[in-house]
Amino acid sequence: MELRHLRYFVAVAEERHFGRAADRLRMAQPPLSQQIKQLEEQLGTLLLARTTRKVELTPAGELLLERGRRILEELESLESDVAQVGSGVKGILRIGFTGSATYRLMPRVVREAKEQLPGLQLKVRGEMLTPQLISGLEEHVLDVGVLRPPVDSDRLELRPLERDELIAALPHDHPLAAEERLSLQQLAGEQFISYPRDSVVYRIFMEACRKAGFAPSVVQEARETSTLLSFVAAGTGVALIPAATRTFSLAGTVFRPLADPPAVELAVAWRAGDQRPMLARFIELMQEISQPMKDQTS
Repeated sequence: MELRHLRYFVAVAEERHFGRAADRLRMAQPPLSQQIKQLEEQLGTLLLARTTRKVELTPAGELLLERGRRILEELESLESDVAQVGSGVKGILRIGFTGSATYRLMPRVVREAKEQLPGLQLKVRGEMLTPQLISGLEEHVLDVGVLRPPVDSDRLELRPLERDELIAALPHDHPLAAEERLSLQQLAGEQFISYPRDSVVYRIFMEACRKAGFAPSVVQEARETSTLLSFVAAGTGVALIPAATRTFSLAGTVFRPLADPPAVELAVAWRAGDQRPMLARFIELMQEISQPMKDQTS
């Protein structure tokens, strides 16, 4: 059965008249009658009971009309969806966020994408480390990653989003909590809670302590910022975290800026060569969202 035969049949079945169906299809009536006859011959059954006054459907014709309508509607929907995906109006993107961006940037991204890109379906994962995000992108598990540079991969493209300073997180009853601003040297004798050793923030934290003249005593590692701050609140130690994480409020924890703070960057990454229009539109949206947030924290 050819698609054109199905279109012709549905038109005749709905109009119950060959002349009106021919006008609807913008074709002559004799060729239309021939096409319906060919369809009946291909299927080996009578679909229409013709009289001089009207056209009636046989039981087989009723079935073909019911199923044929659904097929044509699905085809029309498919054509529309394919066109919209091709133009960047519709699509699915799998996005992962590094730890601190999960709390501040992710809610805004999800909200703005819903408003500005209603045809986009986001599948979101949060609290990921940069190495996880890189492998997720390279292995086609993710389409977009919000991560901490540097990234040593020629298979990915990056655009910077913002720069964030590290701040100190302390238990609320810590003696240094009374200070308005701290130097790293004041934390030299403290026990630290840190992100895992394979995280970018960990490497920057360790380098900053080295420049300050000491090697920090790390007593606990935590992948999730929420877990890390829970250890701080429990008095297990202090931590250096991106300033954006202050939006994650946890009782028993206070935050203090550093006099000469080390900084971490945030970037959006995707696979090189991925030229989907929806992806390009989403990257632009990410940059629009991060700019005002950057201004608020500067």
